[in-house]
Amino acid sequence: MTDFADMEIFARVVAAGSMSAAGREMGLSPAVVSKRMRRLEDRLGTRLLQRTTRQLALTEAGQGYYKRVVAILASIEEAESYVSRRSALARGTLRVSAPTAFGRMHIAPHLGAFLADNPDLSFNLDLSDEFIDIVGEGYDLAIRIAELEDSSLVARRLAPVHRVLCAAPAYLDRRGAPQTIGELQDKHACISTTQQELWRLAGPDGPEIVRTGGPIRTNSSEVVREALLAGLGIALRSTWDIGPELREGRLRIVLPHYRASKNVGLHAVYPSRRFLPAKVRVFIDFLARLYGPAPYWDEGLDQWLARPGEDGEAPDGRMDGQFDGQFDGRLDGRLDGQSADMTGGRIGEVSPA
Repeated sequence: MTDFADMEIFARVVAAGSMSAAGREMGLSPAVVSKRMRRLEDRLGTRLLQRTTRQLALTEAGQGYYKRVVAILASIEEAESYVSRRSALARGTLRVSAPTAFGRMHIAPHLGAFLADNPDLSFNLDLSDEFIDIVGEGYDLAIRIAELEDSSLVARRLAPVHRVLCAAPAYLDRRGAPQTIGELQDKHACISTTQQELWRLAGPDGPEIVRTGGPIRTNSSEVVREALLAGLGIALRSTWDIGPELREGRLRIVLPHYRASKNVGLHAVYPSRRFLPAKVRVFIDFLARLYGPAPYWDEGLDQWLARPGEDGEAPDGRMDGQFDGQFDGRLDGRLDGQSADMTGGRIGEVSPA
């Protein structure tokens, strides 16, 4: 097998005019340089250098070999420079997997701005609520809403995810609001997907598990959302999905002292931290700036989203008239659907929306 290091040493010796000078340039002793030259000549089966006490001279074979070696080393340098330039620039195709509803609501509306800043990049966004093996299926990264555990994958937290118990006013007028977790489970219709029939909540007395049951069974989180708005029951939903409905009074919080785990977050998950391609890095940075620790979909909900015990008393669950100021705008992108995050790589508990 060709040893390019020996070729480089040979070229340095010829350019410097002596083995000792070449050794000084490369940080090698003259003895090591001499040994590497003998090894190269032995492998090639011919003498490349005529050695005298005063100087080195190329043989005829050495002259032809030197011309070709210089060209080869220049090509290697150019190839490495090409790869380095590409790794520093966001270019090529970026393949991203994301939950269906979140991708439609909070990624797709912002792709124009991202691509305007990265004109050499094309974008392949696959939306799915199924298990996705991002390594096996060749994705550059996935967006996941989960409580992450140990994994061979690398994750960067992009934003908190707040999940609340809520219902439509029509349902609460008809059935009343639950006052305890026991009432929630025993006296009310709790709507969830078949994949999320257990709600794991954090409350004043510690963790609680609620087994859901209601008039509808579905594998679609978007169906759950529509049933919730239609007044068919109580659901556990993320504020990124129902923020406008809470602000408009179309949905109301119930049991405000109970939330899903605060460890659930929005994450960018990718295979490796080493040699992270620029196209992946710039997109993750873009999303981190776009969402951040106080994402835009939680605007106007700050007072309520302070967890009980962290910033005083929790509010009573009614969103209308409970804030110091009025919300003065709608979220970017209409929140018209929802899905549970099932985007593959089971590295944590996948949360409901």
